[in-house]
Amino acid sequence: MTRTIVESATKTSIIGFDQPFSVIGERINPTGRKILNEELERDDFSRVERDALAQVAAGATILDINSGAVFSNKMAEDPRYADNNFVEPDLMRKLVETVQAVTDCPLCIDSSVPGALEAGLEAAKGRPLLNSVTGEEERLEVVLPLVKKYNVPVVAISNDDTGISEDPEVRFAVAKKIVERAADFGIPAHDIVVDPLVMPIGAMGTAGLQVFELNRRLRDELGVNTTCGASNISFGLPNRHGINNAFLPMAMATGMTSAIMNPIALPVGPKKLAEKKAEIEAKGIIVPADMDDETFCQLFGLGSTKPRAGKEMEAIRAANFLTNNDEGGAEWIKFNSTNAGAAGAAGGRRGGRRRRSA
Repeated sequence: MTRTIVESATKTSIIGFDQPFSVIGERINPTGRKILNEELERDDFSRVERDALAQVAAGATILDINSGAVFSNKMAEDPRYADNNFVEPDLMRKLVETVQAVTDCPLCIDSSVPGALEAGLEAAKGRPLLNSVTGEEERLEVVLPLVKKYNVPVVAISNDDTGISEDPEVRFAVAKKIVERAADFGIPAHDIVVDPLVMPIGAMGTAGLQVFELNRRLRDELGVNTTCGASNISFGLPNRHGINNAFLPMAMATGMTSAIMNPIALPVGPKKLAEKKAEIEAKGIIVPADMDDETFCQLFGLGSTKPRAGKEMEAIRAANFLTNNDEGGAEWIKFNSTNAGAAGAAGGRRGGRRRRSA
């Protein structure tokens, strides 16, 4: 069986077909996170520490660290900050050091800047996953030597100089090309984790079917592990968790062995709490003055005021059990004993259907 080994100084995470699904936590990424971006510009890494710990508590087995920040204020003072090649290497080093100081979870070094990739590899203890290489010639010639030099596994994204193809045959051919080029550098297939590129189902009705078929081919023909941006499938749709919860177990059954995703159900904030309390009050419902916010959230179905494992993690744990990658269901039982979602299971029908005697 193909196994991709990712390590910190003290912990090993194995991506493989005969292993529990690997969850690569995506939260440490300033892209699209304005507050985090502003904090990093001020050298405030406290949110990074909290995000790292919360993701591990929710079940992440690897933490993705992305250094793609834009420092607008510093840019106004020093034009060098307009260049990611200047900003990202130093930021990546600080991010890696910050995360390693609070958790021993293995890391995934994530950047489009080669200098940031190498800075992360230098700072990381153990054997991190590198994210990423594509089929573009320039990228292959820059990233694969780093993979070989540091003896690390790498995420291979199935696009090349022509862009991202909607044709799954083209995406498979790009993945095969990367695996073959990696072999030229002495990099084995078990150190390649292919991202077949998940398209939004709302824009392409066959997106799910395409990925399921690609997963099978990548497993059976190339023998490589796979990953994806899990939330891509539900982009732009209502009830994204519902789509994601169906997609992930189906992808796992066809050969997907990891995903880059948010494992956390984000806590309910003060604004949402206030809105719900006003709604309840307008309906004439009297809430005891001494009821705490957490009890209120549970009572009115808001979720929780504390970070906890998201619904996608429930689906993944169940799928691990169903695919015999959770021996005896130990992790499923543990998950439901510590997560609030267990209440729903407890109210279910006991036992299975019994055969009527003749």
